[in-house]
Amino acid sequence: MKNVLVVGASSGIGKSLTQLLQEEGHNVWGTYKSNELAGSQFHYLDVLEEDLSLNFLPETLDGLVYCPGSINLKPFARLKPSAFEEDYRLQVIGAIKVLQAALKPLKKSSAASVVFFSTVAVQAGFNFHAQVAASKGAIEGLTRALAAEFAPRIRVNCIAPSLTDTPLAGKLLNSEEKKAANAQRHPLKKIGTAEDIAEMASFLLSDKSAWISGQVMHVDGGMSNLKV
Repeated sequence: MKNVLVVGASSGIGKSLTQLLQEEGHNVWGTYKSNELAGSQFHYLDVLEEDLSLNFLPETLDGLVYCPGSINLKPFARLKPSAFEEDYRLQVIGAIKVLQAALKPLKKSSAASVVFFSTVAVQAGFNFHAQVAASKGAIEGLTRALAAEFAPRIRVNCIAPSLTDTPLAGKLLNSEEKKAANAQRHPLKKIGTAEDIAEMASFLLSDKSAWISGQVMHVDGGMSNLKV
């Protein structure tokens, strides 16, 4: 049984992961911003706030998963520099602040694991993905740097999904026609689910992945590497 912090536990991948970890018998401390969660181990947290407190965490923390993200797909010419800055504060600076605040209890674990999220667009390169790819590219670099710095006590890995059927991607998948068209773009001919990604996150938190660190795991229906 592990103690795990899931930042962004009220929706999408974070919600599915929280449910999966609880079913597996782990203790989950979850945070929410918009969709409130009931229970003593769920807490409001705005990662954009300057002073971030995680004083609700247990003395020892075995896992941390940072789920907040955004998808803003526009032509580069229509993106203001401020949009890149806002995205970076949410997806990168937010992750940094949370990890720094949780570092002390993580270091008390005998086998801690941190999981971040990237996107298939960092490796593959897609039109109109400049904003999200810029922030998530930084996350991939941060993953490798921290995995080296924290070894051997804390493992750090990253999951890079393709388009996943979550509220975050709602505008891209808000009709059966859009879902079918996007499914056909993937070699496995289907859209990923929050559960697909949660299963990988659960694996990376577990002792089954004890010899894995500094990796970007592509859970993307074959999108990043296959041409079919």
